[in-house]
Amino acid sequence: MAQAKNEFYSRFRLNDNMKKIYSNISTDNFMESAIREYSGMRVTLNDPWETTVCFILSQYNNMKRIRKITMSLKQKYGERAIDGSVKFPTILSLNKAKEEDLKECGMGFRAKYILAAAEFCKNNIDLYSLRGRGYDTIKANLMEIYGVGDKVADCIALMGYGELRAFPIDVWVKRTMEKVYFKGRDKKIPKLMDFAQEQWGEYRGYAQQYLFWHGLNVAKK
Repeated sequence: MAQAKNEFYSRFRLNDNMKKIYSNISTDNFMESAIREYSGMRVTLNDPWETTVCFILSQYNNMKRIRKITMSLKQKYGERAIDGSVKFPTILSLNKAKEEDLKECGMGFRAKYILAAAEFCKNNIDLYSLRGRGYDTIKANLMEIYGVGDKVADCIALMGYGELRAFPIDVWVKRTMEKVYFKGRDKKIPKLMDFAQEQWGEYRGYAQQYLFWHGLNVAKK
């Protein structure tokens, strides 16, 4: 029971000092509004390999299709646990997969990236040994994986390793930042990354989550 409780607290980061985090990222009216709207929202901490696969699959994709693909992967390659649940496929199990079989799970062109990631992680990198080695080191190692670029590496660093200095910039975050902080002017990603570091410091990963969801919500309205 104690182990399950610890895993639950770790997965949902329930030990994070949200009061301190909010005081650091509540730097302007937009962020204050975002915090009010989504008060209590956490950055979850997930398995590094599962996170890597999911964010490689996320490229040019949507949440509904990603869920469908990962469910197919689990059914085809996952091992059944003692409680009857199916675990996410391991690096070794996907390393043995064939590209055409992965495509049958619905991932299309992304199949080659998943196979390449499994091959690379099997032979060149221990994803789990990267824990605690710091944002810069983790990101640099992740970007050696075929199919993992700057944004995906930041997503994995944030969600798979809990590195709150990671600040993934997708189309929604970019659009929101330009509208809110740059009067709608187009800005290059490096400029936005520098702004995030100056504006929200070591907790900018949390700021990204609130920017994303509040920006999306405002856009829908």
